[in-house]
Amino acid sequence: MTITHFIPIMTFMLCMSGLAMCRKHLISSLLCIEGMMLALFTSLATISQTLNHTTTTTQPVVLLAIAACGAGTGLALLVATTRTHASSHIKTLNLLKC
Repeated sequence: MTITHFIPIMTFMLCMSGLAMCRKHLISSLLCIEGMMLALFTSLATISQTLNHTTTTTQPVVLLAIAACGAGTGLALLVATTRTHASSHIKTLNLLKC
């Protein structure tokens, strides 16, 4: 395994452990998910450069567009929950109380 394959895998695992351990605020969870998406983007870009196929060159761009849409949706949810619950703590969010 080369260093170009090792770094995105370790970044993804670090963000996954950050998401599992530090779940106090919603913004930290969103940042960990965004880091995971960026690690997937770099690994897909590295793989598409290595394979030299024309079908794999658009996959990283599509993933980056989906990640941007997910980040926008996550920030909209953060603003909505902060306005309704007056904090971004995950423990105060209850899906059964609407």
